Amino acid sequence: METYLESATQLLVEYSPKVITALAILLIGLFVIKLLVGVSKKIMIKGKVDITLQKFLGNLLSWILKALLIITVISKLGVPTTSFVAIIGAAGLAIGLALQGSLANFAGGVLIMIFKPFKIGDLVEAQGEIGVVKEIEIFTTKFIGLSNKEIIIPNASLSNGNIVNYTTQGTRRVDLVIGVSYDADIKQTKEVLMDVLTSNPKVLKDPAPGVTVSELADSSVNFAVRPWCKTEDYWDVYFETTENIKEALDKAGIEIPYPHQVEIRRNA
Repeated sequence: METYLESATQLLVEYSPKVITALAILLIGLFVIKLLVGVSKKIMIKGKVDITLQKFLGNLLSWILKALLIITVISKLGVPTTSFVAIIGAAGLAIGLALQGSLANFAGGVLIMIFKPFKIGDLVEAQGEIGVVKEIEIFTTKFIGLSNKEIIIPNASLSNGNIVNYTTQGTRRVDLVIGVSYDADIKQTKEVLMDVLTSNPKVLKDPAPGVTVSELADSSVNFAVRPWCKTEDYWDVYFETTENIKEALDKAGIEIPYPHQVEIRRNA
């Protein structure tokens, strides 16, 4: 027992300075990295670098500096740096194969930064999700969905899939299909529908809204109602137009077809 205690004491005396030094380097290093990343962000802001690129480069710089810090800390613990680098090199292939998805996501993030299909603040549809771009990170991109949920999509999927950016053009077209009875007068119906569009201040005059007969369906004459609006007004125009059309058609005596149930009574 005394032998074990002596060995433990000897190891403690021998390695405690190294551990304390390594721990101090780690803590100071993390503080310095945070400081450097903050300074780099201020420089990029002053240089008017795109905010999307600012966040991406900030994350990349943080990862690189932390990797160098870990190597330094390990070397202070007595592990030869050359041996450590050799181990990393030997394990590089295995790690690369194991992290193919992560490497693909990193490459996808680089492609997004180069080609810039979207930027922070854009309303985007991708991978079956719609949301506002919150942050583009090294491996993933974060969106805020329309119901205020956070959506995280791997960059590899984004860079290889279809992307619909609703923000770049500044305007959107609302596509509605309104069906009316075959007994309704087409000219009157078009006038009623157009009045609804032109009376809404959020509907743009240029491009001009449109109302056309799109289909002669089984039980209704369908009209394609196409108002244009600013991107941020899309849902307001969509819901307001739908509601106002119903009220306007009722007021004009124009029927919107719907299934009727007819009760048949038989004589006992």
